[in-house]
Amino acid sequence: MAARVGGARPAAQPGGTLGGRTRVVAGLWGRAEQQDFRSRVRGALLGSAVGDALGAPVAGLSLEAIREAHGPQGLADPAPGPQGPRGTVTAATQLTLFTVDGLIRAHVRRDTGAWHPPTDIHRAYLRWAATQHDWGPDERRTENGWLARQEWLYARRGPDRACLTGFADDTLGTLDQPKNPDARDAAAATRSAPFGLLVGWEPGLVLQLSTECAAQSHGHPAAYLAAGAFAVIVHGLTRGDSLDAAVQRSLGLLGARPGHQAVTDALQRALAAVPQGTPSASTVSALGSSGEGPGAAENALAVAVYCALVAEDVPHGLRLAVNHGGDSCAAGALCGALLGALHGETALPGAWLAGLEGRATLLELADDFALEMTQGPSLHGPKVPSTGWQTRYPVGKT
Repeated sequence: MAARVGGARPAAQPGGTLGGRTRVVAGLWGRAEQQDFRSRVRGALLGSAVGDALGAPVAGLSLEAIREAHGPQGLADPAPGPQGPRGTVTAATQLTLFTVDGLIRAHVRRDTGAWHPPTDIHRAYLRWAATQHDWGPDERRTENGWLARQEWLYARRGPDRACLTGFADDTLGTLDQPKNPDARDAAAATRSAPFGLLVGWEPGLVLQLSTECAAQSHGHPAAYLAAGAFAVIVHGLTRGDSLDAAVQRSLGLLGARPGHQAVTDALQRALAAVPQGTPSASTVSALGSSGEGPGAAENALAVAVYCALVAEDVPHGLRLAVNHGGDSCAAGALCGALLGALHGETALPGAWLAGLEGRATLLELADDFALEMTQGPSLHGPKVPSTGWQTRYPVGKT
């Protein structure tokens, strides 16, 4: 029987050191562990946004069209696009921010005796939906907290149709009754990196929560299982695993899930492509167009995993991920999150970060998430004096 996240509490894991970096150990937060964790959280969120912004100008273009517009090597650096000037992010980054906001509130809500993270995530996505039709923050909405008061988020940046319809009402989609059962694209996966940052959770619970929340807008098994597989991979990287080990763990967990074969096959294609010669746009394009074609979530995930595995550095991996005829925006966001979680924030290209839209918000939210995960009991609780945390992350009525 699949695990349920309602009522579950995270479990600590054994520690150790892998690859010369401190392995994150939930419940044993020394200074080095906290610094490493914060670096990986920042890396995952900023990396996802950088990849999103890099891929946005070439989203929907064929490889030939990309090369015609940007030269024979394709897009090499952030450029202006349909969404705005260079560094402009899309709805993928907006939704990722609200995923983090919802996860923080879920942890705060445990103080009230209630614990159902999918509900808090759903409420966060409804707050995102308001940014897609309101002119700006509505001060009458006491549940907004600080994130929904950020005026720059009140802009439509190519939101996926399934996200708009999935969060158009208060009905919570579930795995048993998902929203948009035919939606197979990667928009649910691109918002799912934050689930992987729950390092104190067992990988199986990370998979469960991320798939439950993906089904709130994307009901096709390939879409919600791609989101879950991606979250499990990020989870392994954040704990200090190698990328290959994280992918293998994801494959092991996927095997027990109905409808997993498309995602399993896509990940195995990505792994098999690594030793097949010098990384190239043709290899990436083949991964991005397999099976159900360029719009399928599992193909964007395969591209991201392959590009992260063969990347010489973050810019190299992201350039590979976006220069193909598939979903460049999603592949860039997914690959950026993987590389950021693997290497931490300092591996991200400074010149790309400098012009990234919403960087201050991303950093502040990343640090708040790290604080909540490592020092939550000192921030809120029945015996803790008011710190303003509940004003930033109000949970309202249970």
